[in-house]
Amino acid sequence: MDIKQLIKKSHGMAKSKGFWEVPDRNVPEMLVLVICEVSEAVEALRKKHYADALVAEDLQADIRIAEVDEEFTYNPEDWKSLFEKHIKSSFEDEIADVAIRLFDLCGGLGIDLEKHIELKMKYNSMRGYKHGKAF
Repeated sequence: MDIKQLIKKSHGMAKSKGFWEVPDRNVPEMLVLVICEVSEAVEALRKKHYADALVAEDLQADIRIAEVDEEFTYNPEDWKSLFEKHIKSSFEDEIADVAIRLFDLCGGLGIDLEKHIELKMKYNSMRGYKHGKAF
């Protein structure tokens, strides 16, 4: 899935879960929610809480299989249980939440994030070592 598709999917999910019932969302509040997810990622990192890579691979494979034939996939309760036990609140999970919140914001505001990432990366390629800063 490319960034545009992820933005569309993230925003659609947020809308379906009621996060856009108010037509004009509070953008500063939404940015703070992104910051909250970053903070949760820091806490997971401090606790050395990482996702179980093998379970993550298995669950991702299950998602791919479901696109072709749902007969051979986990039932939803087992899938959810595995996720909660081996991935939920991990560093990787919280980083994913950062992206999902950001993608939802971009979807709601009509921001072409992919374009702006490309523009910013091109600009950054023209800047000096560490952009002239210590870190």
